[in-house]
Amino acid sequence: MNKGNFSKVTREGERKNIEFKENLNFKTHLLTERKQQLASQMKYRLERGNGEAIYFLGVNDDGQLLGLKEEKMDESLTVLSEIASEISARIIDVETEHAPSGEVAKVIISRLQNKKTDHLLIGVAGHVDHGKSTLVGTLTTGSLDTGSGSTRIFLDVQKHEIERGLSADLSFAVYGFRGGETLRVKNPLNKREKAILVEKCDKLVSFVDTVGHEPWLRTTIRGIVGQKLSHGLLVVAADQGPTHITREHLGIILAMELPVIGVITKIDMVSLERIETVRQEVFDLLKLVGRIPYLVKNRDDADFLTKNMNHHLVPVIKASPVSGEGLELLDRVFSRLQIPSHEEESKQPFMMYIDKIYSVIGVGTVVSGTIRQGMVKKGDKLILGPFSSGDFVSVNVKTIEMHHYRKESANVGDVVGISITGVEMNEIKRGMIICHPDYNPRAVREFDADVAILVHPTTIKDGYECITHIETIAETTCFKPIEQEYLSAGDTGKIRMRFKYHPYAIREGQKLIFREGKSKGVGTVTRLAC
Repeated sequence: MNKGNFSKVTREGERKNIEFKENLNFKTHLLTERKQQLASQMKYRLERGNGEAIYFLGVNDDGQLLGLKEEKMDESLTVLSEIASEISARIIDVETEHAPSGEVAKVIISRLQNKKTDHLLIGVAGHVDHGKSTLVGTLTTGSLDTGSGSTRIFLDVQKHEIERGLSADLSFAVYGFRGGETLRVKNPLNKREKAILVEKCDKLVSFVDTVGHEPWLRTTIRGIVGQKLSHGLLVVAADQGPTHITREHLGIILAMELPVIGVITKIDMVSLERIETVRQEVFDLLKLVGRIPYLVKNRDDADFLTKNMNHHLVPVIKASPVSGEGLELLDRVFSRLQIPSHEEESKQPFMMYIDKIYSVIGVGTVVSGTIRQGMVKKGDKLILGPFSSGDFVSVNVKTIEMHHYRKESANVGDVVGISITGVEMNEIKRGMIICHPDYNPRAVREFDADVAILVHPTTIKDGYECITHIETIAETTCFKPIEQEYLSAGDTGKIRMRFKYHPYAIREGQKLIFREGKSKGVGTVTRLAC
């Protein structure tokens, strides 16, 4: 963001709330003693600026604009963010200007406010190559696609995904609204931009972009079952129409009892007659599963549907990331959608199922996922597990981030990364939970479930094994029908299920999906055995 002539400001030297830093690096400036010195210095600048400080990076003590290369600038900004977090402050804006040796950054730092932000979490599903990633990339950036899926690069961040045009893992994207105005990021892969967006919005929309390719069905199920989604977005391409994968993904969304929004994409590629044919196919599919489809043609339709949205009513929008048609209506729907009430869950002890585990330089071990209940705060003492022994270990919360935005606390429905101490990264597994000790988690190996068999060529009887998904858990389970000798397609019944390799922390009432290749059935945990 190039907005002004920095030299006019820097030539007057450091003063009041203005500080110059030539560069900051992990090795030197995050050492405990030096970090504390810099934190005290920042606190002083904030006090002089009534809660706001201005740092210039790439500027020497004399106010001369030197500049930093991109890698050094990113490192300096990360260190500055770490220092700010020590005194409950946050980077809220970054401007850049060219200098002889790179770029100079003007960084605005502000004390953290206890700001309430509404948060929608949307799971995006549909067949491979139906344009899910492209649609989300265009929505979150406002950049129209070239017709070759160019905006999907904002989500498909692995080299092989970009080259093949296929997503192989879950991707997360975000945009939002402030006072009804749509706010987007120019480049969602830029951590600074995403963090500033989160700071500015009073309503956030996070997309969990799942995988449409059939071999990665387990990843799609993880995206829909493993996150605390508020809605499911089903994407169908106008050139191909609903497929068996479309039906399977819709079945998973419905099994999780999520409200559905339908989008017919690629309408720029086909005739009006073809669009109408696919619209009818989508409507027929939704009616088949007991839903009421409603075509959104204008803003009044969008306002009516979002006001009356429920699990039975399904808004359907025709859209093109190439021409831009329908995108304004999607913005309107997301800006008006009601946030699910988490009032009761927010009063309960904190708990989150772990979805990803990674390490960040200067931060340490981070576990990420969607908060299921309660609130987590920086400095909290929590427990994590269960391990193979069934035990839980104590951990401490160092920092909390949402879309690279450092937070002092996070609540139900937030997608967060929590940096922790007290356990080695290689000991943590997806499907474990991190929670407050008052949650009283129980390590479970066996449980009973009421299930419905959707698809199976033979019979399910004692000893049958398949993969069962509960939250972020994906584990081989052994089946034993309780009330009858076997179950086959179309049957419902009670089954005793046993995790084959590890215990997990589950509770009665949780939804599950089991599969062997394709999804075979759905169910609900009814009783914990041991």
